[in-house]
Amino acid sequence: MKKTPICDFASHYAQSGMVRMHMPGHKGVSLLGMEALDITEIDGADSLYEADGIIKQSEEAASSLFDCPTLYSTEGSSQCIRAMLYLALMDAQRKNKPCKIAAGRNAHKTFLSAAALLDLDVLWMFPEKNATYLSCIIGEEELEKLFEAEQPTAVYVTSPDYLGHTCDIRALSEVCRRHDALLLVDNAHGAYLKFLPESRHPADWGADICCDSAHKTLPALTGGAYLHIRDEALYKLGKQALALFGSTSPSYLIMQSLDACNRYLDDGYRQKLAVFIQKVDRLKAALAEKGYLLDGEEPLKLTICAKAYGYTGEALAAEIEKQGVVCEFADPDYLVLMLTPENTDEELQRVKAALVSIPRKEALSEEPPRMAGPERVMTIREAMLSVSEEVEAEQAVGRVLSAATVGCPPAVPIVVCGERIDESAAACFGYYGIKSCRVVL
Repeated sequence: MKKTPICDFASHYAQSGMVRMHMPGHKGVSLLGMEALDITEIDGADSLYEADGIIKQSEEAASSLFDCPTLYSTEGSSQCIRAMLYLALMDAQRKNKPCKIAAGRNAHKTFLSAAALLDLDVLWMFPEKNATYLSCIIGEEELEKLFEAEQPTAVYVTSPDYLGHTCDIRALSEVCRRHDALLLVDNAHGAYLKFLPESRHPADWGADICCDSAHKTLPALTGGAYLHIRDEALYKLGKQALALFGSTSPSYLIMQSLDACNRYLDDGYRQKLAVFIQKVDRLKAALAEKGYLLDGEEPLKLTICAKAYGYTGEALAAEIEKQGVVCEFADPDYLVLMLTPENTDEELQRVKAALVSIPRKEALSEEPPRMAGPERVMTIREAMLSVSEEVEAEQAVGRVLSAATVGCPPAVPIVVCGERIDESAAACFGYYGIKSCRVVL
């Protein structure tokens, strides 16, 4: 069973009776209940971005679990995404090429802030079938054509996406390898994929660099995440990349959470996950029999196409919340529930009962508005760093978007900073409830 060096050190220090003449200011006095374990970089506690002690030992334990060199983030996959783009820039410079990143259009808004900070050129990839801005499944042939036309130095995809759709990472990695380009994967929703009976984790399927939000599908505190780096030279730059965007005061509580997660994953988690997925499959089958139309292939995500059942996603979310079930995400089209083995049999039954109790209605026919690729007027960096003003969404037509102020979830921008807002974009804003936006003056 994996050791927990960070947890052990913090626990020992909490019981030591030492006088805390250092940060944090609570001095171990309890307001919430965990302050005694909340420490800083004192002697023996190691330092996240210069790790050579207990943090390094814990990261090595995580690396052995994921069969890939792994580093910790205490600021979620957002910090990892920024680090991935920095590493892609370093890789392009190493190859003496201009950095050009092809990215699926459903990238998290953190991708945009990283592109702005690093002043990166982004080639947006739009799927052939684009029923929702939340998904962007790029195929092998599409990617091959993009390489022939644009020759990107790295490809960035989100898989799984918020609705549970996944890309064929193996096929995409083969294309990237043929063109000497990196494959970067935002696997924030898929940390558990490594521990399926047959791994579906991007690091095992050919991704050069990928990130997982441990807190999304594993029992880790919010903010705990992993950065996996296959390339040895880039791995050596991993800490530098994370430190460039991370706080100099990373949370030791989150690091302890990741440390404890190593033991959890090593102590029968694979079997626990396999048994739980069977239960989820039975739940999905029961809902399908009731008449619900399900979407996505991710095992631990329950995505309902709400309109086929006669409701919007928001309406279904409101109905189940009346019965004590809170969803992960809802929009006009979808209701998304995220499940993990920490959900009990009773909770699964409550989810089933809540959804089954809702009467089916005539299907809603309204489809989301379609939006063509908007006109690019400025770079992402130029737009983000421009003087801007906030205007009502319906008054923004013809203006250039400055800030991607979309909330999380889903944190996927409809229009990208630097693009002109046209009529179709404004229609999308209205459909998804976006009331205002920031535009360049």
